[in-house]
Amino acid sequence: MNLYKQIESITNIPWYYLAGIDQYERNVRQARRDLPKAEGITGIYIRPEIWAGILNPDTTDENQLSIQFFNGIGLDGDGDKKASLKNDVDILYTFAHYLQSYGTNHDNIKIGLWDYYKRDKTVGIIIGKARLYKHFERIDLDDHAFPLPVRSHYSYRNTWGAARGWGGRRSHEGTDIFAGYGVPVRATAYGIVEMKGWNRFGGWRIGIRDINNNYHYFAHLSGFAKDLKLGQIVEPGMLIGGVGSSGYGPPGTSGKFPPHLHYGIYKDNGYTEWSFDPYPHLKLWERQERNKKK
Repeated sequence: MNLYKQIESITNIPWYYLAGIDQYERNVRQARRDLPKAEGITGIYIRPEIWAGILNPDTTDENQLSIQFFNGIGLDGDGDKKASLKNDVDILYTFAHYLQSYGTNHDNIKIGLWDYYKRDKTVGIIIGKARLYKHFERIDLDDHAFPLPVRSHYSYRNTWGAARGWGGRRSHEGTDIFAGYGVPVRATAYGIVEMKGWNRFGGWRIGIRDINNNYHYFAHLSGFAKDLKLGQIVEPGMLIGGVGSSGYGPPGTSGKFPPHLHYGIYKDNGYTEWSFDPYPHLKLWERQERNKKK
């Protein structure tokens, strides 16, 4: 946070945008094998040839004058007369300076982000992270909650990857948590409601994007929490709907299976999005919540 505020004071790029970019890049690097893991405080990765300049014969160049000569973007952010890819201040200052060239208001920052990433979804995820950081005024937003109240009656086992046949052969991309009709369904993380509505497979469903590029999917709901809307900021444990049996047909279809919550998690890596097994996370969050209540 101190680093974000420091760069904000120099470039006038609000700290929460810098935090959103940094967190997005950190999550992408953790999810991909073609990128080096972050070694410093920041997670932002700038390719050496972009930093030093495409035609620069020295991709490790730290001389700001020669970097500029070869049209590299690397800058000295801390005044040590070196523009180093190993320096957190230099990296964050360089990225902020790039955005500053577009302007410092919201719309101009979005344009700068699109020109850099060339991907609408990436821009949307970063802006969502920035909204979360601005709203909560802190960067430690990693707490989670079990999707149902732990004192309610429910049961579940690992059903990720199991075969499903309705609508064609497919693999089950989540964990089914069986509970009574109408049992409260809660947000599992800090995030933003990215999707709300009907799906012929999932019935009434909600999608929430969290701070770690994870998309939390809640399906077969009986309905939605009052006033819940697209773009809304949520936090762990917040009521979002109720357990139901909706889906497997046109809007309004219900009762084709016992009431349960289908809960899935999807990861975005900057190129694509895929599902992964939520069962271990559910067990962890359930155990953590039960321990808090002891």
